[in-house]
Amino acid sequence: MPAMIRKTYLNIETTLIEGGKVAAKPLIMITAAAVLKNPWAGMGFVEDLKPAIHEVAPVLGALLTDMILQHAGSGEAVEGYGKAAVVGLDGEIEHGSALIHTLRFGNFYRNAVGAKSYLAFTNTRGPANCPIMIPLMDKNDGGRRSHYLTIQFAIPDAPAADEIVVALGASIGGRPHHRIGDRYQDLKELGHDVENPAAV
Repeated sequence: MPAMIRKTYLNIETTLIEGGKVAAKPLIMITAAAVLKNPWAGMGFVEDLKPAIHEVAPVLGALLTDMILQHAGSGEAVEGYGKAAVVGLDGEIEHGSALIHTLRFGNFYRNAVGAKSYLAFTNTRGPANCPIMIPLMDKNDGGRRSHYLTIQFAIPDAPAADEIVVALGASIGGRPHHRIGDRYQDLKELGHDVENPAAV
C-alpha cells in the first residue's frame, strides 16, 4: 500500500513589519504539505492500521522534512516546529492521527533539526479548502513563548473526501517584538520550581 501522493504544497512567509514596527529579525515560516489518497479509504472500519502506517508514514516524514530543509538551509536554522493532518470527509480522524503520531513520521523531522521537545500538532477532518492549522513551539524549549506560533493555510482542492493532507511547519525566528516573557518567569513569580518546570 504505497503512499499515493497527488500533490505537494510549499509556502514561505516572511514577516518584516509587525505592529507597525520593523522587525529586528524577520520571521520566516515554512509550510510543507502532501496531499495523498487515504490508505484506508473504501475499506470500511479497519482494526489494524499498522501495516499502512509502517509503509506510508516514513515516506511522508522523509519527503516533508526534505522540503522544509531545502528552504530553511539547514536543520540548525529551524527554531520552531509542528505538524498537522486533515482527513477528508469520508475518513476517520484516526487515519490522520495514524500517519503523524508515529515515530516513523516525526523522527525524520525531529532528528533532522536536532529537536528535544515534542512536535506540537493538530489532527482534524474537513473538506477541500478548509483551514489547516500547524501550531509551532521551540524545538528545544517548550516554555519559550516567543516561538508559540501558528501557521494557517488552505489548499483549494484538498483534501478530497478520500484524501488526507499531512503537513510540517517550521519557523526561523520567533514572533517579532515578543514581550510576554517565558513560562519560567511565571513559575518563579508563583513560587514554583523553575529548575523542574515539567513538574508543575
